[in-house]
Formats: sequence, C-alpha cells, structure tokens
Amino acid sequence: MSQFQRRTFLQSAAALSAGLFITPASQATSYYDKLRIAVIGCGGRGGGNLQSVSSEHITALCDVNQGNLNRAAANYTEARKDKDFRRIFDKPNEFDAVVVSTCEHTHAFATLPALQLGKHVYCEKPLTHSIWEARIIREAAAVAGVATQMGTQIHAGDNYRRVVELIQSGAIGAVSECHVWVGRSWGLQSEEDAKKFGDIVYVTDRPATADPIPADLDWDLWLGPAPERPYNNVYFPGPKWYRWWDFGNGTMSDLGSHWVDLPFWALKLRAPKTIEAFGPPAHAEIAPASMHVRYEYEADGDQPKVALTWYQGTHKPELLTNGSIPAWDSGVLFVGEKGMLLSDYGKHVLLPEDKFKDFKRPDPFIPASIGHHEEWIRACKTGEPTTCNFQYAGWLTEANHLGNVAYRVGKKLEWDAAAMKATNAPEADRLIRRAYRKGWELT
Repeated sequence: MSQFQRRTFLQSAAALSAGLFITPASQATSYYDKLRIAVIGCGGRGGGNLQSVSSEHITALCDVNQGNLNRAAANYTEARKDKDFRRIFDKPNEFDAVVVSTCEHTHAFATLPALQLGKHVYCEKPLTHSIWEARIIREAAAVAGVATQMGTQIHAGDNYRRVVELIQSGAIGAVSECHVWVGRSWGLQSEEDAKKFGDIVYVTDRPATADPIPADLDWDLWLGPAPERPYNNVYFPGPKWYRWWDFGNGTMSDLGSHWVDLPFWALKLRAPKTIEAFGPPAHAEIAPASMHVRYEYEADGDQPKVALTWYQGTHKPELLTNGSIPAWDSGVLFVGEKGMLLSDYGKHVLLPEDKFKDFKRPDPFIPASIGHHEEWIRACKTGEPTTCNFQYAGWLTEANHLGNVAYRVGKKLEWDAAAMKATNAPEADRLIRRAYRKGWELT
C-alpha cells in the first residue's frame, strides 16, 4: 500500500468512527430508495449531468457562478446551496454521492474529498488535470470501494459494444495498429484556420489586459489551484478554458477521453511504453489545435503489442488522406492481420467490405447499457460494477495526458508507469505533477 493509500485508509477509518462514512446504499437502503446526491457544477455540462440524475434526491448544489446556482436551485428548492465546493464536504451526512462537473483543473479537488469520505462519485471527463492527479484519484477510489464513473457517455452506446466484440473475438485478427482522429481543430492556430474549423476563440497569447469580472462569477474560486491571473473573457465561460494549459489540456484530453476510449476498451490497454508527439512548436500557455501522437504499447497480459496514433485538427492518418478508407471526419481505425475495422460514435464497418460481405458476426456478449448515468446510480445502490469506473478511467486519463506531456517536452518519452516517470526526460516532471496556487493542495 502506497503512502497515499495508507493516509486515505486512515482518513476513511476516522470518518467511519465519527459516523461520517455513508454505507453503500446496497447495505443501507432498498434499491427503490432515492440516492442523496450533491451536485458540484450546475451549468453547461453540469446542467446536463444534473438532469440525468434528477430521478434521485438532490440535497446540495454548488457552482462558482451564482446565476448557474440560482437556476438549478429553482428546481431543487430543498437543496443546500454554496459557491465553494469545499464547504459541501463540511456536512457529509447530507449526501451519499457526488456529481463533479467543474472545469478540468478542479476535478481532482472536488473528487478526492468525496472519495475520502466514502462517497460514490461521478466525475466528468477528463478525470483529472494531470497524470499525478489521475494516479491519486485511482488509488483513492480503490481504497474507498465506492461506485465511480467518468463521464464518457458514448461508452454506453451499442456501437462501441459491437466493435469491442468484433475486435476481441478476432474478426480482423491480431491488431498491430490503431489510428484515432478527430476533426475538431480548436486551440493555437492561424485566424484563418480558427474560422475554418469553427473555433469560438482566436487567441495567440495570454491577454495583456483584464475584462470586467461578470457579476455572478467568483473568479478567485473559479481559478482554484491554477496560477492567479486577471479575468479575461478568453477563459470563461466554457468551453473557452480548455485551450489553456493552466485550466485544461486541449483537444487531446477532451475528445481523447471519448475516442481513445474505444481502443482502450477493445485492446485492454493500460500504460504505453513510449510516447512521441509531432506538431508545431509547443506554446507555453495554449494547447495546439493540430498535432498527432504515437503511442507504443508492449504485450503485457491481455494487452497486445500495438502502435496507437492520435490525430487532431489538420493532422490525419495516411490511410485516410490517400483514400484507402472512407473519409470520415472523425474515427477509430483498427488495422489487423485479416483486415481493418473503422468506427465512429454511431457506426462501424469492416474493411475491405467485399472481403467481409459474408462475415458472420459473433453473438453479442456485452450486455446493452441501461444508460451511462443509470449504470452509476444502480452501482451506488447495489454494488454492481460500472463500465467507466475510476480504475479504468484513471489509466485512460494518464495515457491521454502523456500525449500532451510528450508534445510539450518535445521528445520521445520512455515511460515507467510504476514509478510515474519519463525516465529519459526529467524535465517532464513539472508537467506530470504541477505546483498549485497557495491555499490549494491535494491531501
């Protein structure tokens, strides 16, 4: 047990002795009793998550934006309100579970105390802002033994399940390559490309001037652990913030959570051995619009040896650009010894199509989902597993962040997952685990 795990275990034990630990609902209540949920982040994606768990009893609401908070509270008049999520945990007997929909840079700070109190947690993607945070959250979840789920909603769709079944049953044979690309091109780029790709923010550096802080926004609380800076409307409201390294990790961690999820699931991936990124020179402040990253995975147990390449923006796989496969805007391509499989969120095809025209699909062996949020709610009440729990999501988040670390360092990383070190790049340490603003620590 690591030092963190021992500390978390002792904190959980102390909470239990003080009567603060909420026993899983499967042991304490009927499945039909309502779960008591605290919702942290009520606007945007948070509003969607709130609606998705509204069948349960909403006992606390939190948002740094008073307008978001008031709008949510109008529908849940009995819920306690607060703009500082740290105060939500002052009254742990009020709730059994927590939904975290803050911006990426505060995910871990809202999630860790919930796990330490033995609360079930649903957290939006990406799970955390850094590799170290992902490791801490994964370890804490393992100790807590509660129901967890990361917000990769497409994981609940039937299409991904059928693709996983095809890959794992050997429809295209052993997979040696996987290519994942997305059409979105948001981040540092030319003004012309920003307009072409529909980016809502065109920015090339940190603003030198400040804008008036919106009346409803507590800017200091929104910054949280991130370095202090004057307010500017290029950061807020979302999704503007995710372009900035201090608050997010760009397209890689945002859409990577959804798209890399499919090969991660199908190929049972965990930790890559090497990571190399390609693109324009890294900017100190802003994530790139276009780049690509090559991951090399070694065979390890169920994990096969495979090369996985991620592409965003104008970077595309050669098999796409040379016309060898259909020109889908975004997709996942598995390359096997017997053929290829191309998928997006809602459809997939075996290639070449004429070779597979008489192919008999395996009988489905992955059950249909009852719904992404519904899975988590049921798990909270029954102890049944979820499909994107923090063990799985932690490894996925680490891998996605490693792509950005390789890009920002500018060299091929040799990754020691157990030590959480790029053994050939000590300069990566500050990106694996970053310093926090005074007054904000994960403990």
